[in-house]
Order: sequence, then structure tokens, then C-alpha cells
Amino acid sequence: MTSDTSLASALASGTVVLDGGMSNQLEFAGHDLSDELWSARLLAERPEAITEAHLAYFEAGADVAITASYQATFEGFAKRGIGRERAAELLALSVESAREAARRAAAKGVARPLWVAASVGPYGAMLADGSEYRGRYGLSVDELADFHRPRLEVLAAARPDVLALETVPDADEARALLRVVRGLGVQAWLSYTADGEHTRAGQPLEEAFALAADVDEVIAVGVNCCAPEDVDGAVRIAARVTGKPVVVYPNSGEAWDAGARAWAGRSSFTPEEVTGWRASGARLIGGCCRVGPEAITGIAAALTP
Repeated sequence: MTSDTSLASALASGTVVLDGGMSNQLEFAGHDLSDELWSARLLAERPEAITEAHLAYFEAGADVAITASYQATFEGFAKRGIGRERAAELLALSVESAREAARRAAAKGVARPLWVAASVGPYGAMLADGSEYRGRYGLSVDELADFHRPRLEVLAAARPDVLALETVPDADEARALLRVVRGLGVQAWLSYTADGEHTRAGQPLEEAFALAADVDEVIAVGVNCCAPEDVDGAVRIAARVTGKPVVVYPNSGEAWDAGARAWAGRSSFTPEEVTGWRASGARLIGGCCRVGPEAITGIAAALTP
């Protein structure tokens, strides 16, 4: 582990700051992410860029780095001619890149505990057609579990501090992920992408969160990759239904146009909002798409006692 203290223990005693969007930080550094593999392409071509992006967030005040494995799947890599053995190496590299960033941050004087969360994106992320914001793929829970299991096993073997089961649009996919995560020996958080008080697939968040209430491996439940205005209600529901710490990391407030593969609209996220989320039960707080290091610095400052 990057820290001698487990993330679960840290959440039990206080608030922990997540990083922001990997893609916007890479784009800021001049990297083209128009490929279907998104940031995962750089694991193969420019892994140093991934490490530098993680380092920027650690230096900005993040305590947790979420790896660049969100869109990294065996199926997605296969479309680019990358075989399973090399794909497994790249998944493991996503964890090591974040660990290396933590080592560099410590060498530069960052003295606080730092953790690595291995990102596990939804099935729709592999399709790269926007269906990760809709769910309802036409697959059974068994089929979704079969899809996620090999990647989760490889990521777990790389020994991250936690698995980030994130941007889940559908309670059925959550069922599959929770089935696979049991017994892997690595703790996890489960984070839905929400529309109001429902998953993107339309299920009530109350029912969706309840799936994780009795799963010992899950140390936090919440929402990410949603509009900032959807966070307040979700935090209260997650805390009430599960009794677990709540994880929240919304987008900037801009909207993703899947056809144009571009963001549109204005940012509505302000770091000052996070104190209200903490008061409602959020303990793991950061930003997702279009939320950069400057905003993470603001979040860290707002959460400092």
C-alpha cells in the first residue's frame, strides 16, 4: 500500500480528497484523446504522461489517484491488435503509474498518506458510444459478470489500495460487479452515474445503493460523472440506505455530446459546495470530467478543518 493506513480507516476518521478528471489533465498537457481507448491508449504509448497527470493531482491536494484503466479492457485493446498478455500488463501498469506518481510526490515533499484506486469503468465505456450514460445494454447479469471478471482479477492482482467501480449506469451492472468483487481480497467503492435520484438506467438510487449495503468489500457508495446539482440528494440517500461512507465526484456541470465526442455548456461546479456534501455524509470527495487540479486544490482547502 502507498500508505500504512487503509483508506477505509481514513474514511472512518475523516474526509479524503479524490483527484479530478484524468482526460482533461492529459488534454491540457497536449495529448490527443480522440481514440476509442481514450486515456487508456497512453498506457501503451505514453505511460509517463499518465504518471505526470497523477502527480499533478497529488501536488494539487488529492489524496487518492484513480488509475487510467477506466476504458482499459481486454476487448477494447483487442480491437487495436493488443493481445491479452500485453493488455494485462497495461492494466497492471495503470496501477504502477499511479504508485510511481505517489513516490514522486513524496520525494517532492508531499507528506500526507496517498492511495491508489484502480478504475473499473462500465461495459458501455468499452463500446465508446455513450451507452455508459444509459445502461440497459441487453446483457444479463451473468454476461456482465463474465465481462468484468478478467479485468477485475488482473487489477486486484496489481494490489491497488481500492477498486473504483465507477460511472455505473445500471443496477444490473452493479449486481455483476459486486458479484465479482466478493472474495478478490481488495476493498472497493461503488459509484453510480445518476440523473436526479435515479440511475441513468432509471432505477431508484435507493434500490441501487441497497445492493452494496451488506457487501463487506465495499467501503464507500455514491455517485460520480453526474451534474453537481444531482449530488446532494444522492449523498443523503446513500448514507441512509447503506450506513457506509459516501463517495462523490461530479463533473464540472458541462454535458458530454457522444456524437461529437466533445463537452458543451458551462461549468457549474464550485469547490465550496463540498462542505454541504460532507455534512450530509460524503467522506470521499473529488471531481470527475472537466474538473482539474485547480478545482481539487479548492476542494482540499474547503475540506481542511
